[in-house]
Amino acid sequence: MEKTEKTEKNVRIVGIAGGSGSGKTTIVNRIAEIVRDHALVAQDNYYRSAEYLTNRTITDFNFDHPDAFDTDLLLEQLTTLKSGRAIRMPQYDFVHNRRRNDTVLVEPRKLVIFEGIMIYFDKRVRALIDLTLYVDTPDDFRFIRRLRRDITERGRTVGSVIAQYMERVRPGHYEFVEPTKAYADLVIPEGGFNDRAMEALIPFLLQIAG
Repeated sequence: MEKTEKTEKNVRIVGIAGGSGSGKTTIVNRIAEIVRDHALVAQDNYYRSAEYLTNRTITDFNFDHPDAFDTDLLLEQLTTLKSGRAIRMPQYDFVHNRRRNDTVLVEPRKLVIFEGIMIYFDKRVRALIDLTLYVDTPDDFRFIRRLRRDITERGRTVGSVIAQYMERVRPGHYEFVEPTKAYADLVIPEGGFNDRAMEALIPFLLQIAG
């Protein structure tokens, strides 16, 4: 018998935005521990390939500009999920700065968590999101978290992380990320470490997930 594609009605997309290292992943992980039945879409998977980069030339591609993302593909796939149909989400290799050949099947769920630094920048994408959250974390905390991550997970040097932060990340944050806080329905200081915010948010998400 031919397998039919799973469909879902009443899909709700909850956005989690904030600067690099703000704690978005911590929120996602805390939600996932309790709200089991959900789908996750990460904007990071939609970066354009820049495999020519090295630690020395890391600032030659601006990962902190809206043009760094394949927003048309992201829009198409979010629209598909919103309509209740599955997608094949791309995967990104942050060690080699390129889109991988494999994809991940994302089945539609009543609750779709969508996270990334610039998910509210494009109004077409923003229009698909039902609840907008913004994680607001001090710059020094964000930089330290990013430094640790890039060195341990992405093979970066301290010098390359600092250069990219000063030349690309910091300016991009204040030009393209921080202003989108104005679109947030709820601003969460300190992200997933804010227990009171999590205690208020998770029961609401459980209700959405059914």
